[in-house]
Amino acid sequence: MKILAVADEESASLWDYYEKGKLDGIDLIVSCGDLDPQYLSFLATVSSVPVLYVHGNHDCRYGQTPPEGCICIEDKIYVQEGIRILGLGGSMRYKEGAHQYTEWEMRRRAAMLVPKIFAKGGFDILVAHAPAFGLNDGRDLPHQGFRVFLWLMEKYRPRYFVHGHMHLSYGGGAKRRDRYLDTCVVNACGTCVIRMDKE
Repeated sequence: MKILAVADEESASLWDYYEKGKLDGIDLIVSCGDLDPQYLSFLATVSSVPVLYVHGNHDCRYGQTPPEGCICIEDKIYVQEGIRILGLGGSMRYKEGAHQYTEWEMRRRAAMLVPKIFAKGGFDILVAHAPAFGLNDGRDLPHQGFRVFLWLMEKYRPRYFVHGHMHLSYGGGAKRRDRYLDTCVVNACGTCVIRMDKE
């Protein structure tokens, strides 16, 4: 399976200068948040593949204008061609607003997913907006990652953890790819292709 992961910054190549065939071979599109809902709707239209998304901390407008033709996977496990994808959007709470959580609130969300994870026999990809604590995150509260994501990787050993939130243009050593135990960690800021075969 060839997955296009997107987050944070709309790609001019895919939106403003799209040409037929640019998404040939893509089997699934996954958004890690903070993108214009019309951008996701456009990708769903031109690709004819499922477009999955979680919310970023700036996605308040999704309540009034959700991405058409796309599938929200917040607090769910979505299965595509046998690949199990778990969604947990949002960032660390740093002010009042939607899609922001304390560590305790994110832990509670993860705990409520445990029966679904058990029923599916685990998951292969964790899709989030925020990074994991101490792993490609920032030291300021708005960009600090969640410790519970480390726990999810330690306990369930997914093959991929795909997140956004950490713009590669920020500086400070944000990386496109990293590794934590058995999990490949991917920062999807902008666009990134992931190739994954069913085990």
